Amino acid sequence: MSRTEHEVALAAVREAAVLCRNVQLFIGPDALEKKDRSPVTVADFGSQALICRRLAEVFPDDPVMAEEDSTALREPAQAVLLARVVAEVRRLVPEATAETVCAWIDRGNLGAYRPRFWTLDPIDGTKGFLRGDQYAIALALIVEGDVQVAALACPNLSLRADSGASRGVVFTAVRGEGAWAWPLQGEGDPIRIQVSGVTNPAQARFCESFESAHSAHDAAAEVARRLGITIPPLRLDSQAKYALVARGEADLYLRLPTRPGYVENIWDHAAGALLVTEAGGCVTDIQGRPLRFDLGPALAENRGVVVSNGRLHERVLEALAAVGVA
Repeated sequence: MSRTEHEVALAAVREAAVLCRNVQLFIGPDALEKKDRSPVTVADFGSQALICRRLAEVFPDDPVMAEEDSTALREPAQAVLLARVVAEVRRLVPEATAETVCAWIDRGNLGAYRPRFWTLDPIDGTKGFLRGDQYAIALALIVEGDVQVAALACPNLSLRADSGASRGVVFTAVRGEGAWAWPLQGEGDPIRIQVSGVTNPAQARFCESFESAHSAHDAAAEVARRLGITIPPLRLDSQAKYALVARGEADLYLRLPTRPGYVENIWDHAAGALLVTEAGGCVTDIQGRPLRFDLGPALAENRGVVVSNGRLHERVLEALAAVGVA
């Protein structure tokens, strides 16, 4: 895989993170109380526009499978919202217009599998973004069904696990070449990351979704009990959970189905999955099957997700089966 894909992905999510930070700075405490999604909507559209623009410049033939399209944004009733999106994009791309911004967004409209495509979640972790907590910008290149390149920007995570490190990090991975943590902004050498060496489940720390609607917390607690885990779970939004496992800050991430028939989207897992596997970990569904990224936007053949340092994986799958989740 060319180094160009990695370089472009890293630059793309870094640029989008600047826009997202700019928007997040002006979110007031009333946004959650009023269920005001407009800030995250501005950041979603703006982030997708910037990333699709950069991909189009270097890889004009590569389609993008992303979460947003501009249909609603083009409606006359959304003129104010569109103006806000364009204004944020113009801070980074001064020549942007309403038409070019919508066109960039719509480069993410791929709806079916292709032998080579990018998948993007421009804001992963909506509630975390609104709270000022964790969110991620997740970009991955998929070739012949395999994730080959990943870039995961986490603007509110520290570069290193210790709290004194600078805030803002981009995690990247290239298949067969390992996983790295880069400063979100400015120059700086990357840090090679690896999963933990924990082999005793009782010593493990696991993370799960902050929102109970996104993962079955009760079932996860029962799995933890069976494994002898007593450390409280780390609860946070977005694929930042994958990053914590990849750099050894957590040992497990469980995303358990909350209802029958629930299917995950590929943009919520593609970047994180490569990051963890290249850091030495393991990612499967709750039945131990590899995640399938060759079936379109949905992980249609998978149920739930289990992420581990690899050493604990079989024990976790056994506990899931015993609890009756798998």
